[in-house]
Amino acid sequence: MFKKNAVAWVAVGMSATSLVYNAAPRRSVPAIAPMASEELKTAKALSTAFHNVAEFAHESVVQISAEGKKVPRAASGGNNRRGPNPNGPMPGGPGGQQMTPEQFEELFKKFFPEGAAPFKFERQQQSQTPSSGTGSGFVYDDKGHIVTNNHVVEGAEVIKVSFHDGEEYIAKLVGRDPQSDIAVLKVEKASYRPLPLGDSVGLKVGELVMAVGSPFGLDSSFTVGIVSATHRNDLGIVGQKGYEDFIQTDAAINPGNSGGPLVDMNGHVVGVNSAIVSGSRGNDGVGFAIPIDMAAKLADKLIARGKVERAMMGINLGPLSPSLARQFGLDPKTPGAMVQDVVAGSPAASAGLKSGDIITRFDNKPVDSWLALRNRVSVSDIGKPYEIGYMREGREAVAKVVLGSAEKIDPLRADAEVEKPAEAKPEPVSATSFEQFGLSLQAITPELADKFGYGREAKGLLVAAVKEGSPAEAIGLQEGFLISKVVKNRIPAALTSVKEFQDLAEKADELAVYVQSPRSPGGRFVTLSKQK
Repeated sequence: MFKKNAVAWVAVGMSATSLVYNAAPRRSVPAIAPMASEELKTAKALSTAFHNVAEFAHESVVQISAEGKKVPRAASGGNNRRGPNPNGPMPGGPGGQQMTPEQFEELFKKFFPEGAAPFKFERQQQSQTPSSGTGSGFVYDDKGHIVTNNHVVEGAEVIKVSFHDGEEYIAKLVGRDPQSDIAVLKVEKASYRPLPLGDSVGLKVGELVMAVGSPFGLDSSFTVGIVSATHRNDLGIVGQKGYEDFIQTDAAINPGNSGGPLVDMNGHVVGVNSAIVSGSRGNDGVGFAIPIDMAAKLADKLIARGKVERAMMGINLGPLSPSLARQFGLDPKTPGAMVQDVVAGSPAASAGLKSGDIITRFDNKPVDSWLALRNRVSVSDIGKPYEIGYMREGREAVAKVVLGSAEKIDPLRADAEVEKPAEAKPEPVSATSFEQFGLSLQAITPELADKFGYGREAKGLLVAAVKEGSPAEAIGLQEGFLISKVVKNRIPAALTSVKEFQDLAEKADELAVYVQSPRSPGGRFVTLSKQK
């Protein structure tokens, strides 16, 4: 019986449901989410602004395919085909430069004690493998030049550039600069509007920016964020000898975004997307872009000469800490760069600069740090005179320096190794202990100088021992280091005896000294503070 009337029963059930629904009170549904009219206007205006920037910029952004590359699997900077699964392919292929595990680990050591970092670092055996990678770039001028990252095109045999309208061209590599991660390409017989350049010098933390590129091979993708920080110049992303001054942003930068523009709300380029810090191989809200003021100067050099010839003063620079500033008679908050050493016969030596000078201005602009000064000098014009403002003996001074080529100046390199016997040790029997600093010192002799590789003519005090957890250890002093100068009355002076150091230590809580390492021909000023 039921089977025969199944259809009828279903019809009755549906009718009953309809009656219940129609009998229930009706609830009005608003046409839009509740929001005050002014708030809605603001939101719509912001949305329109984002759309206008995207509409304006996308015509000048390109996708770059680098084919036939040979890259190390574990150190390719994210350009080989690697995805969330390290053993599987990623659609479209990445082009974003990720920090190597070693670089990432070193960065996080600054913020997490040993063993506490919430990331596990795995090191894979490196091997060479042919591969292809995808990155981004943007039209730089009306002559067909395109700016991108060096790591996007490095080692490529064939470089293809795809534009927003689907047109694809084989690009010529004009030049690349591994020390800054900038490269310039050129496409012939192509006419696309260049993207206007903005002002990265005046960029402020909190400003809205948009990252444009081809993340995971998805062309013309836009992400929005703010400028999280500027002048990130000590990350080591491009290596110890690299030049970096990154803009940090939380606009999503993923593999494939590398080389694409970071634009402001005028649609003008303020940076070149270059790297990410990630524990997941994707965006974790920490991305870095090369400021356009720096990138444009490098691009112009590459276009003009095919390479970047950097300028140099011939100075071994170092940071100016608040304690060092005090010892040199300055306000502890004084920004600047410490002149550790001056290369003989260099432009800096010809201008009269000396070890212990503190550079506060370059080319009529303030110097914020020694790394910022190094970057600015490097992209300046060789053979051109620049005005330098500096402090000496607590007084302001000015000099003109004609910059030379870095290729012709032999700088004092901190990584230059000096051979010495591995078993060389100071002789603690004749050393004097300074418990307040946590170290022992002894006068250097010609024999000890020979033993440590300083040269028999070396003068000063040899560090015989350093106490664990002491102020001396905290500033990096080690056995075998040589203290050759001490700052007295704002002036670096030769340190000749243990007795002289003892007399100075009794009268002051801090001493600024010049320290040399047997592994380096140069030295640095540091501040010894008494144990508290």
